[in-house]
Amino acid sequence: MSQSHDEHGHDHDHTPKVTGANERKVLLSFFLIFGFMIVEAVGGVLSGSLALLADAGHMLTDAAALALAYAAFRFGRRPADSKRTFGYLRFEVIAGFLNAVTLFVIVAWIAYEAWERLQAPPVILAGPMMIVAVLGLLVNVLVLWIMTRGETEHVNVKGAILHVMGDLLGSVGAIVAAVVIYLIGWTPIDPILSVLVAALILRSAWKLLAKSIHILLEGAPEDASPE
Repeated sequence: MSQSHDEHGHDHDHTPKVTGANERKVLLSFFLIFGFMIVEAVGGVLSGSLALLADAGHMLTDAAALALAYAAFRFGRRPADSKRTFGYLRFEVIAGFLNAVTLFVIVAWIAYEAWERLQAPPVILAGPMMIVAVLGLLVNVLVLWIMTRGETEHVNVKGAILHVMGDLLGSVGAIVAAVVIYLIGWTPIDPILSVLVAALILRSAWKLLAKSIHILLEGAPEDASPE
């Protein structure tokens, strides 16, 4: 009976599992994302592309999310004490919650910038925009590959993967916009595609936010029956 109870507790445990592999892949992904974020921001300013600037802004939140995740792993290893009998593992769920909130903020910023640019379309240099967008896509694919190796059920790892997927979509949107602007010179495609990408990001953010809040409120696991 004791063995059965232990197995049940293991199957439905909310506690995030901290592994060395998670720490390493999060740290490597942080350096890749942060480094290219600077490149993409400069490219967005020089080319005049909102799609690139939005993706650079999202990359900044990615870098922050990955840094939070790494810090959470480090805190999570601290032992429990008399004041924190659960230890510091819940900090990782809080980090996942903050990841979702930052996604909502970046979506609002993209929508505002898109509206401003639709009112007064700027000049956009399609060539530099295309080069930076393609490089961004390659970096995001590499980071997504790194993040999806091994264990991916950890709430913080899931949050980081959602951020990177949003970035990848942003890079695809920037490439499409660059092609359209290069071929027919229709610049409104840049803010329009930025808003479409923001809508996809919003959907992912809502799911992550709901899951994080559910865990923080001590909700029952999805595959467990309280009765």
